[in-house]
Amino acid sequence: MFICYHKNMFNKIRIRIERELKTFVRDINTEYRLSTISGLLYKGIQDFVLRPGKRIRPVLFVVGYLGFSHREKPGLYRSAVALELLHDFLLIHDDIIDKSDTRRGKPSMHVLLQRSLGNNAHRLKFNGEDLAIVAGDVLYALAIHAFLSIDEDPRRKEQALKKFILSAMHTGGGEFIELLYSRKGFNRLDKKDIYKVYDLKTASYSFASPLTTGAILAGASPKQQEAVFRYGISLGRAFQIKDDVISLFDDEEETGKPALCDLQEGKKTLLVWHAYHHSSSAGKKEIEGILTKKKVTREDLLAMRRILIGSGALDYARAQIHALIKQAKNHFVSSGIKKPYRLLLDAWSKKLLAL
Repeated sequence: MFICYHKNMFNKIRIRIERELKTFVRDINTEYRLSTISGLLYKGIQDFVLRPGKRIRPVLFVVGYLGFSHREKPGLYRSAVALELLHDFLLIHDDIIDKSDTRRGKPSMHVLLQRSLGNNAHRLKFNGEDLAIVAGDVLYALAIHAFLSIDEDPRRKEQALKKFILSAMHTGGGEFIELLYSRKGFNRLDKKDIYKVYDLKTASYSFASPLTTGAILAGASPKQQEAVFRYGISLGRAFQIKDDVISLFDDEEETGKPALCDLQEGKKTLLVWHAYHHSSSAGKKEIEGILTKKKVTREDLLAMRRILIGSGALDYARAQIHALIKQAKNHFVSSGIKKPYRLLLDAWSKKLLAL
């Protein structure tokens, strides 16, 4: 009964966000006449934004707000849409960097736009990637526009907007250093380097910042904001470690992305970092060889799994997840968030982080 109640509560928020997202996409064409600027641009944004997604960030933003507010203010869900638009903006650029052809079961934005150029695209001085970068920039501008929709205290809106923009900046910074770290061997990377990327790219962006931004808008005290942010960082770290485990150990049907993806990109994860530092010289060479290969195979994946298990890295990752969950709970106790929303997040995080 308890789990069902909070699952329904979470789903109700998500359904309202979904509805608002569809309305917003319609309204930007009415207000900005985006299709008159370019029908291709509008249709591309419409297709990309309305693809099915988890909507984690806007949901957490709403929960952060309702957890500290006296009542829901008009425009809350339109402001929540901003966090999904920011996510889409970053995904478009991320797919170009990762050279990923698909996103949410459909072509990536740059692939979609490349196809629209037709058979003579090779003669042009620009391509789908160039167009996608600009489409992403338009989405970022629309995100800021949407964020300002809520009817709240102007000072709190300014503070929350600064937090929103800071989140975007930190995420970009995380992507930047992750690319630079990809050039380094594990012998030149510390555990703190791995966590730095986790915090900037996942923990802050997907968990801590959405919750804290909502709390700021609702009038939470600086102490409460800090507790919520710390909760989100711990939860986000645990989520990223779990995601790393799933990426290498679960089947593609379960994860929704190719099982070889992280290995092909040579990602420096905590899981592989621990395996490297707890392996023999031969094991270290094997790890380095797999992560630097141009084309990773199924056999490489199986070899990496054996190394991760044999080195104790898988057990270490699970222990880290449990420790971070405990850490997150300790931060949350002192946040002062309303009980229904504390219980909601507790139930949701248990499901999210179950291994």
